[in-house]
Amino acid sequence: MRIDIWSDIVCPFCYIGGRHLQLALERFDHAEEVEVVWRSFELDPRPVEDPHADLTEQLAAKYGMSRDRAEANQQRVGEAMEAVGLEFNWRDAHPANTFDAHRLAHLAAERGLSDQAQTAFKKAYFTDGRAIGDHQVLRDLAIGIGLDADEVDDVLSSDRYADQVRADESQAQVYGITAVPTFVLADQYSVSGAQPVDTLVDVLDQVWSLTEKTPLVPVSGAAGESCGVDGCD
Repeated sequence: MRIDIWSDIVCPFCYIGGRHLQLALERFDHAEEVEVVWRSFELDPRPVEDPHADLTEQLAAKYGMSRDRAEANQQRVGEAMEAVGLEFNWRDAHPANTFDAHRLAHLAAERGLSDQAQTAFKKAYFTDGRAIGDHQVLRDLAIGIGLDADEVDDVLSSDRYADQVRADESQAQVYGITAVPTFVLADQYSVSGAQPVDTLVDVLDQVWSLTEKTPLVPVSGAAGESCGVDGCD
């Protein structure tokens, strides 16, 4: 069973939701038969004018709230992360465009390092306060998880994997996805938001039972002539 996750690097609930899924899979009997595929989604595709700007101040302005209220919201998100073993140093976080991070995430996926890239990029942003839109930061992180330095440089100096990012975003539109995280299981069942671990365990069990392979039911009483691995009959 494949699970596609549409998420953004700077989305706190994507970070939490990914951790919830990880914990749910630890309790799922068929976890070894589950493939997790991360899909690109940009919450704000606009260029960032000041990569060192105060994120909390920007959030307050964006949503028309006081700084005190924005800080309280950030604190609640930080507590939700802490509850599942993640760390959000929201005072150190800065706004970032994530397009290039998503491009490198596609490279990492092709090299079997998808989960490592997601973890490294999100930790850098949420915990370490690094500028996730900066090429040097991305280069260091990508090489740090085992990607080839020359290939990373080639991606960052070109538009490689841009089409894959746009394809993910186009598919999100087809599915009607407007918020992340959104989990799509077996190409037809969706779950939105950072659902509790117990809920995800129930969803995994339900979808598995709906999609589990079962023997075909013959609709004709007699078998016609056919060929098999041992010859034709």
